[in-house]
Amino acid sequence: MNETAEMNVIQERNYSMQMYIDNYNKRLRIDDMTGNIGLVMEMAEKHAKKNGAEKLIIKARKEDYHHLLEKGFLCEAKIDRYFLGSDLYFFCKYYQGERRNSNHWLKEDDLMESVLKLDRNNEVDHIPPEYRLEKIQETDVEKLAALYKKVFQVYPTPLHDPNYIKQTMEEGTIYYGFMYEGECVSAASAEVNSFYKNAELTDCATLIEHRKHGLMKVLLQRLEDELKDHGIYCAYSIARALSFGMNRVLHQLGYDYRGRLLNNCYIFDKLEDMNVWVKNLVNS
Repeated sequence: MNETAEMNVIQERNYSMQMYIDNYNKRLRIDDMTGNIGLVMEMAEKHAKKNGAEKLIIKARKEDYHHLLEKGFLCEAKIDRYFLGSDLYFFCKYYQGERRNSNHWLKEDDLMESVLKLDRNNEVDHIPPEYRLEKIQETDVEKLAALYKKVFQVYPTPLHDPNYIKQTMEEGTIYYGFMYEGECVSAASAEVNSFYKNAELTDCATLIEHRKHGLMKVLLQRLEDELKDHGIYCAYSIARALSFGMNRVLHQLGYDYRGRLLNNCYIFDKLEDMNVWVKNLVNS
């Protein structure tokens, strides 16, 4: 269980909102909202300050765009067709100066320029037969947690904990991985929102010594196939802006770049900027 995070649904007469308090990443996120947008923003800011959040994120619809700009929010990224075909916009506000500044922004711009110049190629080289592609079951959560512990010393969610992974499976998250000599050496997941018919491809990890075979590209394609089988057509991914390899894979698989979330979460040893990518699976 992630004891540093808490999901709350607040239902009032004039509005309702789904609020995710993420103390570990020092942020608060509004995942959904209806009713009086002015009251939602007012209460979101109140809770953000109450919880000591350095960053407030609101997942907004197009209709809310100008209201949020007027209140000093910045639009950092979007996801096409997130809300049952309607676009999502990430609006953010900061409450701490350092959280508003990135030391790596120009380097990330250069990286993205290089990625977007690459030809799109979703073909995969032959995977050696000793690598076995599997849908991860509850019996394999220990192996999956061991992989994440080796790859990520720090991560926004507690993937080092097998019980947490098991809980996410029960909530509908799909995991695929490659097994090699009894060990899980590469894995990725799809976190499915069955109500809005979208899924985030996330938790992508491959051990360094196994990164030359294009395993991640195969895993993401397999997850896409399963999502389409379940009627999920909006797929998106949020990748480390400093990771050339992961951004390259998403670009080559036909994902479109839709912006960068500034100092969004802790990965490895620091706060990381995250690139947003989206793909309409109807056309794939």
